Amino acid sequence: MGNLCSLLKPTQQQKSLSSSSKKQQQRYSAASTSRREKKKLDDAVIREQAIAAALLYKQHQQNQQFDRSSSLRYPNGASKRSNNGSNVLPRSSSSRARSLTDPLLQPHQLLHQGVKVDDLETNHFVLVHGGGFGAWCWYKTIALLEESGFKVAAIDLTGSGVHSFDTNNITSLSQYVKPLTNFLENLPEGQKVILVGHDFGGACISYAMELFPLKISKAVFIAAAMPTNGQSTLDIISQQAGSNDLMPQAQKFLYANGNDHPPTAFDLDKSLLRELLFNLSPTKDVALASVSMRSVPFAPVLEKLSLSDAKYRTVRRFYIKTLEDNAIPTALQENMINASPPEKVFHLKGADHSPFFSKPQALHKLLVEISTIL
Repeated sequence: MGNLCSLLKPTQQQKSLSSSSKKQQQRYSAASTSRREKKKLDDAVIREQAIAAALLYKQHQQNQQFDRSSSLRYPNGASKRSNNGSNVLPRSSSSRARSLTDPLLQPHQLLHQGVKVDDLETNHFVLVHGGGFGAWCWYKTIALLEESGFKVAAIDLTGSGVHSFDTNNITSLSQYVKPLTNFLENLPEGQKVILVGHDFGGACISYAMELFPLKISKAVFIAAAMPTNGQSTLDIISQQAGSNDLMPQAQKFLYANGNDHPPTAFDLDKSLLRELLFNLSPTKDVALASVSMRSVPFAPVLEKLSLSDAKYRTVRRFYIKTLEDNAIPTALQENMINASPPEKVFHLKGADHSPFFSKPQALHKLLVEISTIL
C-alpha cells in the first residue's frame, strides 16, 4: 500500500510541471482573447467599409437619371463626323470574340456607300421586348446600334424588366403598353422613330402604330406576333395548336384572383427556357434570362386589336423571320406574313427565338439595312 501511495502522491517535479502548464494555459488564454478582440475589431472595420461602400453606391445611383420604365441610351461622342459635320458610321470598337456563324460586320458593310446616319429619315430606334422579357434583352443590339451612330431607346413595358408593377394586376393591353405610348406621346413634334417589336412585342407595337402612325417611320417585327384587325395574340398562337407541344409544357398559369377565376398571368418553366427560347443562344445569355424574366400578363394576350387602314396600315412594316425558332415556328411566322403581307421579309439563318442573343451581328445588319430603305 505504501508503494502504491507513493506512486499516487505527486512529486516535486510533477508540481513544477503542473505550475508550468498552468502558466502556459494562462498565456494561451490571453493570446486567444487578444485574437478574438482583434477579430472583432477587424470585423467592425469591414462592416464600416461595407456601409461606406453602400452609401457611395446609393449616392451614385441617386446621381444617375434613370427612368424605371425605359432605358434611354444615346451615342456618347463615339460617332465620327464628316467634313460637313454630319455623323458617319464609325468602325466597331468592340473586342468581343466573334462567332464564325455571326461574323463581325463593319459599318461600311452595313450601309450603302455614301449614306450617312444624319441623312436617314430617322436614326432613332425604339426596341420593344417580348412577353416575359425586358429592356435588358436588347443589350447587344443597343451597343451595336450606338456604335453605328444611332439613337436607341429600349422600353420596359408595365410589369416587365425593372418596372415594379405587379404583372397579375395588368388588365388590358393599353395598360401593359403604357410606357411605350407615353414615350411616343412625348416625342417632339415632327420626330419619327423606327419601332422594333419581338415576340408579344409585335402586338404591342401594332397597338402603338394605330395610335401614333405619324410618329413611326417603320415598324420591324422580329419573330413577333403580327395580328390582323380584330385578332388577338391568343388567336395567332392557337393556329399552331398541336404543332408545338413545347410551349404548353412550358407555360405555368398564375391565378392571383383564385382558381375559380381566369388566369392573371403565366410563367415559363425555367428548365425548358433554353429549348424553347434560347436553343442556339450563348450560355451566359441563357443565364441572364433565367434570372431576369418575369411573368407574362394574360389579359393583354386575350385582347383583340382594332387596326385600321387609315392609321395602322399607313406605317411601313418589315418582318424578320427566325429560322430555328422553337417558340414561334417558321410555319406560324409564314401564316402571319401571308395574312397581312409586310413591305419586305428578311430571313435570319441560324437564329433561335432570341436573335438578339444568338445572331446579334446579323440582326444588327438587317436593322441598319431596314433603316436605309427609302
